Amino acid sequence: MNRRISQVFSLLALAGFFIFSIGLAQANEISHLSGSFKVVQKTDLGGKTRVRLELQLSNSGPSDLLVQRLTLVRSLHPDKGAHRACSLTVHPGASLSTTQEFTMPRSAYSQWSRGKHATVLVAVENPRGRKAIEVVRLNRISGGKAD
Repeated sequence: MNRRISQVFSLLALAGFFIFSIGLAQANEISHLSGSFKVVQKTDLGGKTRVRLELQLSNSGPSDLLVQRLTLVRSLHPDKGAHRACSLTVHPGASLSTTQEFTMPRSAYSQWSRGKHATVLVAVENPRGRKAIEVVRLNRISGGKAD
């Protein structure tokens, strides 16, 4: 009886690993974004800070990417980030410049602004309808607004 349970468990684990591997391969079909940012305006709103960023997104992939949402995060937890719905198309081999505003707690902005990089979770969709969330590490462009 125990051997039978062990065999079933092994088959389930193998099937799970296979499904997980397929998911990773499909995610890699989309993952081609990189970028940079510059702070163009910062406004204190009491306990919150509104920051306007000029973002440059580059698509090194073979197909268009429709950007549906941007989430500026200081960690990889989206609930701790500042969200921004958008509708942008980044063509293959091209870059796109956009200006977006994010509002976040002042303490989060203080921690975030000390770094040379920003992390953005980008909700994208490719022409075949496949959706993914990409983690894009943006490099800071010098010449942005000082804190």
